[in-house]
Amino acid sequence: MACKNVEFPSQGVLLRGRLYIPKSDSIEYPLVIMAHGFSSTINGMVADKYAEEFYNAGYAVLLYDHKNFGISEGKPRQELNYWEQCRGYIDAINFAQTITHIDKDKIVLWGDSMSGAEVLTVAAIDERIVAIIAQVPAFGDDPIPFERADEMMKSIKEILLNENLKNLDKNETDVIAVVSPNQGHMVSALKELTAYRWFIEYGGRFNTNWQNSISFATFINAPKNYHRGIAAGFLKVPVLLVIATNDEMEGASDIISKAVFDKISQPKEIIELDGGHFGLLEYPSELFNESSKSQINFLKKLFCN
Repeated sequence: MACKNVEFPSQGVLLRGRLYIPKSDSIEYPLVIMAHGFSSTINGMVADKYAEEFYNAGYAVLLYDHKNFGISEGKPRQELNYWEQCRGYIDAINFAQTITHIDKDKIVLWGDSMSGAEVLTVAAIDERIVAIIAQVPAFGDDPIPFERADEMMKSIKEILLNENLKNLDKNETDVIAVVSPNQGHMVSALKELTAYRWFIEYGGRFNTNWQNSISFATFINAPKNYHRGIAAGFLKVPVLLVIATNDEMEGASDIISKAVFDKISQPKEIIELDGGHFGLLEYPSELFNESSKSQINFLKKLFCN
């Protein structure tokens, strides 16, 4: 696999990951920028397998760990800040402008679960990308207040394009477990047993750097009750949503994902797969094959290859 370790700056820290570039030096390749989902990491937790599929199909890939997770820098460790993770994507796009053999006009954002929502937020703000792929996106469970969209997106743009983002005041929670088999003995952020089984199996593998702990932070001046699907009406690029039928995860309602899809006015596709929230994160599996093939087909149509 022709990949190399890379790092790039984002709000005072270095985000680290892998850059996959096909072997020919005479071609500029479309680039897929990828980050992992909720609390997971890029090594051994299946995002890397999707990256390899894109690479094998002839695309360049930048896959990195979010700030505070995995091999990337940042403190407090295991702290998830939605806005900082969105800003990480923007800084990854900045980094992509410096990479040779990349077609700077063909950059695609990819996200899974929480980061599946983040790529929509980023795409509504950053015009340098040409498409989005979001699988089992975690847009939430509540109806989308589209009537507040203009006000929310104006505020979010001011936050994410703030070069002093790291200095903004924020609220932080205590650390809790990511998953637990028994909520009576140890409360966790994710309560579904499917989450426990997947994280313990894949996160427990050698050298993933996954930890069963997490805390949350948000900026004090961020919009209150921001709905992660509200950016749908502001998108100007093609979108592929890969959703799980009857998604069992709290915060990842397939009904809300379909409402987001309906609001998108750009060329769009939606793929519905059985297997629950983690089915397409089982590798090897038929669901993984179906999901990755549909995403590659989306890219082939997008780039006419």
